[in-house]
Amino acid sequence: MRFLLNVLATILGLFLFFGLLVLILSGIASSAASQQEVHIEDNSVLKITLDKPIVERAADSPLKYLPFPGGDDGVIGLINLKQAITHAKEDDRIKGIYLDAGMATGGMASLKEIHDALVDFKTSGKFVVGYSEIMTERAYYVASAADELYLNPQGIMEFNGFFVETTFFKGTLEKIGVQPEIFRVGDFKSAVEPFIRTDMSKESREQTSSYLNSTYDTYLDDLSKTINQPVATLRQMADSMKVNTASEAAKYKLVKATAYYDEILKNIGEKIGEDNIEDINFIALNKYVDAVSNDQDYATNRIAVIVANGEIIPGEAEGTQIGGETFAKEIRKARLDDNVKAIVLRINSPGGSALASDVIWREVVLTKKVKPIIASMSDVAASGGYYMAMGCDTIVAQPNTITGSIGIFALAFNATELVNKLGLTTDIVSTSPFADILNPTSELSDYERMVMQHYVEEGYESFVGKAAEGRNMSVEAVKKVASGRVWTGAQAKERNLVDVLGGLDDALQIAVDQSGLKDEEYRVKYYPETKTVFEQIMKELGQEVSTYKLQKELGLAYPLIQQLKTLENMQGVQARMPYEMMVK
Repeated sequence: MRFLLNVLATILGLFLFFGLLVLILSGIASSAASQQEVHIEDNSVLKITLDKPIVERAADSPLKYLPFPGGDDGVIGLINLKQAITHAKEDDRIKGIYLDAGMATGGMASLKEIHDALVDFKTSGKFVVGYSEIMTERAYYVASAADELYLNPQGIMEFNGFFVETTFFKGTLEKIGVQPEIFRVGDFKSAVEPFIRTDMSKESREQTSSYLNSTYDTYLDDLSKTINQPVATLRQMADSMKVNTASEAAKYKLVKATAYYDEILKNIGEKIGEDNIEDINFIALNKYVDAVSNDQDYATNRIAVIVANGEIIPGEAEGTQIGGETFAKEIRKARLDDNVKAIVLRINSPGGSALASDVIWREVVLTKKVKPIIASMSDVAASGGYYMAMGCDTIVAQPNTITGSIGIFALAFNATELVNKLGLTTDIVSTSPFADILNPTSELSDYERMVMQHYVEEGYESFVGKAAEGRNMSVEAVKKVASGRVWTGAQAKERNLVDVLGGLDDALQIAVDQSGLKDEEYRVKYYPETKTVFEQIMKELGQEVSTYKLQKELGLAYPLIQQLKTLENMQGVQARMPYEMMVK
């Protein structure tokens, strides 16, 4: 009987596999057909809904059009979005943009780039109408760029300032019997504080307050320009929390008026001369992105944009991590390619492995001798992220980019007490006195701590020296702004850590000017290149299956395991920014 059940299960599994394969292939065919058949009618309106996480670059997933949950990749690519807005500005078929930014997420620098792209779009004379039921401060940063912004009459609006919250693990580690071993240089290298403190140090609070207020200043300044209200008025409004409801937002002119969705449609219809709101030709962002991607210039000369997004780890990596070996290869390939006339290194990273950062830095320095290489900082380019950038010809950052944090640390854990609590015992045989250094079941000796601290201090001196060389500063001058301290882009420019305030477009223009391509045809190409359809299918299916199995086996413990995996990457010498900073 069991044999028969096994046979039937195998047959059923084969049917399911082939059924899924057919579904995938039909989805890919549908995706390809839809990209080829994207038709933009005259008198169309581009519809942008910022209801998904905003990342640097969205991969063209072959599964995104499949008719089941998870088929859509669930993100919005900043680069893809900006390309769509820029293209729509010159596209005669697009008469304006309808924007719903109510639940927009993303770093402050990314939101500024979208805000600035919409402001530039309006110079074409086309309209931008914004509408939302709920308006967060992040969403308002983008939506304030609209000509006309409306809020649902029963909607709510957040306008009460920024804050940063940090979680500390010292109490938890003490309860389970794990002792962190910390080695660092600098008063401001506070990435290790969550493991050894229950609150912020004076130095950490000082730098956090400094960069947070600088970020807020940029936010209010940009709002002031787009809604024509003084910064002082906006600040007073937030400080007194005058605005919570839609009617209050309208009263204090943060939005034009309150309105319902059908009234917004009628407004847009009037702008494009369409009486029947059902006949308005909206084209969704993802469809328009597909249309734009199929309409590209194939000039031989190229500006290579290498997108480095995520934490930095040694070896090969992709997706949400920056592998030292992977990105060193990408820079090397672009350097050796005669068709690539300049490189823009787009960085969105809080740092990570000091070794991997140095491997990438070396390729940057070698490239600088051959062709222009420009750093474009996104939301975060701190510690290891700054390490990658400091060898470039020019560093471009937004005023609210988080950068700096020049410093390193090492982190290890002594789990001797935990092992004893669990009733476990260990015994060691070694060939040398220090063979088991950093073994989690052995406590470090004073001499071993001295060795590790010396290693970290030597790494710090190397980091500072290379920063001084790249920035044409003295080592003493760099140390005054280093010590692990975090700065905004605006503060970093004042301290010669950044050259130009601006976004990716500004970095591209600098690359074009320095490469001598100003009067020649060229195209911009993004790297790493996307995988083949088959490679993407196998990778994405593999990830989905692995994630599903882990979630099913671990249940509520799954998020904890994910955090522990991140913690594992932090062991060893790190060039990483303090905490997991998120402006709220």
